[in-house]
Amino acid sequence: MKLLLDENISYRVVALLAEAFPGSEQVRRLGLLGKTDRLIWDYARQHEFVIVTHDDDFVELSTLYGAPPKVLLLRAGNLPTAALAALLQQHQATIEAELASGTDTYCLTLYGELR
Repeated sequence: MKLLLDENISYRVVALLAEAFPGSEQVRRLGLLGKTDRLIWDYARQHEFVIVTHDDDFVELSTLYGAPPKVLLLRAGNLPTAALAALLQQHQATIEAELASGTDTYCLTLYGELR
C-alpha cells in the first residue's frame, strides 16, 4: 500500500516508511506543494495512493466522491517525524486491512500516540 503524505506531514517520513509502505511519497517531493486539495486528490486517485493527512478537507472529499483514493486521517497530535513514522508502522496491519482496495472503508481515522 502506497501512502501520499500531505504537506502538513514532513517529507522525511517517507524514508522511514520505505519498508512498511514501499512506494510512498509526500506532496512536496512530487512538486504538489501548495496545490489545491482537489488536485492532490486527483493525483492520489490516478497513482493509487492512500492520502495521509491531518486535514479534514480530504475527509470531505471522501464523503463527496467516495474512493479512490482512500484517506487516513491522523488525530495523533503534533508528533516528531520519527514518532509519526513509528505510529504508522505500529498500525500497519490495521491500515492495510481497513483501506485495502475492495473494502468499503473510504476514510480511517487513527487516534492516539505511540505506545
